[in-house]
Amino acid sequence: MASQHFLPAILQDQALYLGGGGRIPPYRVPRPYRPWLLDRGSLTRHLIQASAGDFRVHLLRQGHQAATDQEREALSLEQRNWPFLREVALLCHNQPWVFARTLIPADTLQGPAKALTRLGTKPLGAVLFNHPDVRRGPISVYRLDAARVSRDFAGQGIIWGRQSLFYLYDKPLLVSEYFLHACPMYS
Repeated sequence: MASQHFLPAILQDQALYLGGGGRIPPYRVPRPYRPWLLDRGSLTRHLIQASAGDFRVHLLRQGHQAATDQEREALSLEQRNWPFLREVALLCHNQPWVFARTLIPADTLQGPAKALTRLGTKPLGAVLFNHPDVRRGPISVYRLDAARVSRDFAGQGIIWGRQSLFYLYDKPLLVSEYFLHACPMYS
């Protein structure tokens, strides 16, 4: 008799999850958090639905900045390369639900992709999930102190986050999304 695999698909599909390096395996993510952390669809769309449309992007900072060692490794960047950084708070009902940090290497910002530096208060998800030449890599899930990722939200304490490489015209950009305590994921 052939052996049966009863593990959920999320644990069998290597394209959905990256383990190691402090990442939390999907089966260790609390069930109520999984629809938020493991969903491969648009977080922007999810937030708009959860807030009944009361959603906006607040731009915190953007420009060429240094990346962390972990981000450099994920993007295969050399030390002297400073990617374009965009940090935003995703607000629902005028409360920050998500802190998002995007790093885009200079090599990715060629041709039409240069428009990613001029998004302002437009959601990045509106571009990524509506562009035919974008694909998403695996999702990594983290549980960490908010002070490690943002001085703006350092008082949040321990939060959950996720990170994915996206590929636009086969060139990488790194998107990290950290779920703040006002987010209904924690309810």
